[in-house]
Amino acid sequence: MTVEDDLNWRVEQACREGWPAATETVVEGWLMRRSGGRIRRTNSVNPLRGNRAGPAEALASAETFYAGYGQIPLFRVPGVAGEMDAVLDQHGYAVEGGTIHLYADIDAMARVRDEKVVISATPGEDWFGARFRMSGYDDADRRIFREMTGLIVGDRAFVSCEYDSEIAALAYGVIRDGLLVVESVETDARFRQQGLGRRTVGSLIDWARRAGATAACLQVVADNVPGRALYASLGFNRELYRYHYRRKAVAQ
Repeated sequence: MTVEDDLNWRVEQACREGWPAATETVVEGWLMRRSGGRIRRTNSVNPLRGNRAGPAEALASAETFYAGYGQIPLFRVPGVAGEMDAVLDQHGYAVEGGTIHLYADIDAMARVRDEKVVISATPGEDWFGARFRMSGYDDADRRIFREMTGLIVGDRAFVSCEYDSEIAALAYGVIRDGLLVVESVETDARFRQQGLGRRTVGSLIDWARRAGATAACLQVVADNVPGRALYASLGFNRELYRYHYRRKAVAQ
């Protein structure tokens, strides 16, 4: 295991723990995550570090597991463990949702501290309300997201920035194994190009620095150009690896 491999798997685990699933079952080195709803990360099969069953065995186990819940299996395939792709090609699983893992040493990141950014250890109703307004979640996903935030373990912070007396930008962060995991970064479409996202995420990074984090990581959709520009401005300029999802097409 190289130093790079070790870092990649640390980030894998930290990001997974930063967005926990309601149910997680390990089957021969593969993690079956399930929360219901439409959120992919908490309803997917993920490879774990170390010895794993082969792709064919993992596929059979996943199809049996999710069938028990009436769900179509969804695989998350990271570049650090891409062995599932070949067998999923053979079984009609389409590719979707390309995403990048970014990383930065916290001391090398921009120092942004805005006293007007609200930082709280727990999300308030105003934070949830703004998150749901910006995300387009349906009622089921709103309930699941609320439950998910209650499952987070470790130091955490929910941050928000107001504009015209309402929350216009927000995010949350979790520190796991010395890594700040940045999550749920949102800026209201009405208030973009105002620097609110940078103030919000920058203040979250400042909180993590003061809390003892040594590095930060996040996941960003590959074609999210504005998001990638925001993160680059804060110092997230190291790409570790990418991942995508594979979902079996449903017969019409």
